[in-house]
Amino acid sequence: MKKYRVKVNGVTYEIELEAVDAAETKGASAKEAAPAPAAPASPAASGKTTVSSPLPGAVLEVKTAVGASVKKGDLLFVIEAMKMENEILAPCDGKIASVAVAKGANVDSGALLCVIE
Repeated sequence: MKKYRVKVNGVTYEIELEAVDAAETKGASAKEAAPAPAAPASPAASGKTTVSSPLPGAVLEVKTAVGASVKKGDLLFVIEAMKMENEILAPCDGKIASVAVAKGANVDSGALLCVIE
């Protein structure tokens, strides 16, 4: 252990740091890492891409429809979570095969929003 003095906003703190080897750090970071948020899209075996909600919330707007052509980055949905509007964008180019939610619907994290083919 090594002791250090750190000054933060004019207040001095005394801290102790312990050296660890690379193997300990890799194991600890894997265990302590927070789970990744739900992926906005995942490719399906048939060449289709599913777009899922990255967070729970209410669907404020549905900006697409079945049969619509979309480009990567196009706005598909607006989901309100904790009084913030979150834009869900198209992860790839394609055509909307299905839309699984409607305006006003409540969705959970990972809920299917639409399928792009």
